[in-house]
Amino acid sequence: MLNFIEVFDVMDVEPDSGASVWTGLTGTRKALERDGHMVDPKAMAYCPIEWVDERGYLDADLACRHPRPWGI
Repeated sequence: MLNFIEVFDVMDVEPDSGASVWTGLTGTRKALERDGHMVDPKAMAYCPIEWVDERGYLDADLACRHPRPWGI
């Protein structure tokens, strides 16, 4: 049985437009807060805990092996 954990996208602000832009990172609340990132609850998803690396960030290569990584 898979254990799921909430993860959040790490977003930056585009200086010219002010729009939010995904940095390519997704991680746990603890990892984002530790590394000084803001946590946006609207950018939350759940993934199997096995997909999160030792730093607390989503291992994209592992997640991509799943046929529908965000379809859970």
